[in-house]
Amino acid sequence: MIPLTFHPVYSQLSLPVRHRFPIEKYQGIYDALCQAGVPDTAFVRPTPVTVEALCAVYQPAYVNALVNGQLDTKAMRRIGFPWSAQLITRSLTAIGGTCLTAANALEHGIALNLTGGYHHAFADVGSGFCLFNDLYLAAKTLQQRPGIDNVLIIDCDVHQGDGTAHLAQDDSSIYTVSLHGEKNFPHQKQQSDIDLGLPKHCTDAEYLDTLDTALHVVARHFSADAVLYDAGVDIHVNDDLGLLDISTAGIRARDEMVIQWCQRRGLPVACVIGGGYQRDIDALVTVHLQLFHAAGVLAPDSYKNIS
Repeated sequence: MIPLTFHPVYSQLSLPVRHRFPIEKYQGIYDALCQAGVPDTAFVRPTPVTVEALCAVYQPAYVNALVNGQLDTKAMRRIGFPWSAQLITRSLTAIGGTCLTAANALEHGIALNLTGGYHHAFADVGSGFCLFNDLYLAAKTLQQRPGIDNVLIIDCDVHQGDGTAHLAQDDSSIYTVSLHGEKNFPHQKQQSDIDLGLPKHCTDAEYLDTLDTALHVVARHFSADAVLYDAGVDIHVNDDLGLLDISTAGIRARDEMVIQWCQRRGLPVACVIGGGYQRDIDALVTVHLQLFHAAGVLAPDSYKNIS
């Protein structure tokens, strides 16, 4: 059984009315999976990552200021959330969830977190709804395991994984791939090992061809022991922030391509759901569910009658 990491706190955050972040989607994905017949035994609950673990990888002054509510207003504005103890609990639990998912992927070959992909966070600053970078932390955590020396991060969120790229820029043991919208946030891109910026209104065929090329390049230049995959769905044609024209079927094909590429090479892959910003939560959940179909968690079309 494929382990699915979830905690109700993922969606337990009070935000201002009409806030841009769709906090309800995590609970929505969980509910849809349960309604589709996924048993309770498939879900594992994470514990919050410790402040000590964060400080070992990120700047302690930043970590402690944010956790204790002492970060200045400008820095919180860049993150995009009002500070609250609830925000910290939720964030630490979500990041713990990605680390747990990575550990479970080593044991089961594949594991999925029902949140994650906080790739805009740097060592000393948060940005774009990201407080701490779960992908880089999970990669460094994996490297503490025997036999895991090199970790590949494949980021298919529509927004470049700038924080991840910057954190790993001098770390040859972590290889970063970002397939993103060129004319989109962040305006100042960082240097990943492979950066592929896509034009506005990019369609399925162009997107999938670009991804296929990227995977071929990775296979030639990097010998990975494990993979972290950010399956952001803000590339979808109906996403409010994406600017690309990728269909739901295109997202399923993308996720299948990445997962099958890992499986053919015997690489454990830990998946996070990444971004997605449709205000229609039911529609957004349906798009996110493509990852769970691609991973084999859901049978084809098992969500059709989910409301």
